[in-house]
Formats: sequence, structure tokens, C-alpha cells
Amino acid sequence: MTATATRYLYLTRHGEASEGESELADTGRRQAVLLGKRLRAAPLTAIHHGPLARAEQTARLIHEQLDGVPLRPSEATGDYIPYMPRREELPPETADATLAHLARFPAEERETGPESARAALARFTGPVLGDEPRHELVVTHDFLIGRLVRAALDAPKWRWIGINHANAALTVIRYAPGRPASLLLHNDVSHLPADLRWTGFPPDLRLPV
Repeated sequence: MTATATRYLYLTRHGEASEGESELADTGRRQAVLLGKRLRAAPLTAIHHGPLARAEQTARLIHEQLDGVPLRPSEATGDYIPYMPRREELPPETADATLAHLARFPAEERETGPESARAALARFTGPVLGDEPRHELVVTHDFLIGRLVRAALDAPKWRWIGINHANAALTVIRYAPGRPASLLLHNDVSHLPADLRWTGFPPDLRLPV
């Protein structure tokens, strides 16, 4: 029988991007550095990042705060729609608004995103082979983090919608052999000062704390 060990999957949304999203804003660079400093105590074995500049730059700034943790690009951790719900899956009172919102995203993101999400789940979830626990960081985007959290909680497939994440917030999921996935930490921004904590959230979702 092949031995398996616990995986600890650390997830973060990239730092705040510039207006055109071609690079990180100054605030995003500050957020990434502070997250990297927080993660110095974590026994990370790899930093995976999506292909877009804002994710890659965030990963590199985190990497600069750590000692010898390898950087690994991953196409599966890009920015896309991870699951397109059918109308009958959605609550009737919100179905029209939800589908209209998703229709505004590029067709390619809606059509190819679910396959990329399945690849990400296959690559980054579940226990790992061997005797040693594994700690990995994935620097990605809001929607994929929502999809991974949804899967960990075994919620309905459409329920990645509405699971929001601040820029450079930290989420940690544990996958232990023989146990359900555990959401250990979600959208934690305790490493960020107050003025950097709510970026990435629409104004109507920002709490006055």
C-alpha cells in the first residue's frame, strides 16, 4: 500500500494591480512583501503562480522574502471562470443576475476555464504521496481560490461565486489522509496594515473595521 501524507495548500490572491492590470500597483508590491515576510515561518517547498504579470510579480516578491523556495509557473492557476453554472443549479431569485454577470466575461474564460480548474484541483488538492507533509503556496486569482475553497467544503459547484478574497490575503486548506479537507484559514489579512486590507473587494462588501 502506497503511503500518503498531509498536504497544506496555501492560497493567495495576487497583490493589487495597476489600473490596466499589466503590473502590480505600489500597494500590491507592499502587500506581496508583507505576505512574504509572514510566510518565512512556513515550511514551504514551492511557490506556484499563474501566468499573468500580477500573479508572477506577486510570487517573485514573496520569493525574495524567503530562503531558497523554488518558483514554479502554472498555467492551471490563471484567471478564468472555474465553473459555469446552469440556470437550474442557481437559486431562482438570483439566477438572472448571476448569469448576466458571468456573461460579461470573455468567452474564452468561460469556455476553457472549467478544464483549467479541473487541472488545478487534480494538481494541488488531496494528500501527497510519501511520508512527509507538503506545504505549497499558490499565487493565483480570486475565482480559483473560491473554487478550491468550495471544493474543500463540498458545497454546490456553483458556490465559488460569492467567496471573495482580498489582495494578498492568506487561505490555507489541509488535506489529510482519511479525513475531509479542512479549511484552516480563510482570507486572513492580519499581516497587512489597515490601509492595505480591503483592496480587491467591491466597495459595497468592505466592512468599516
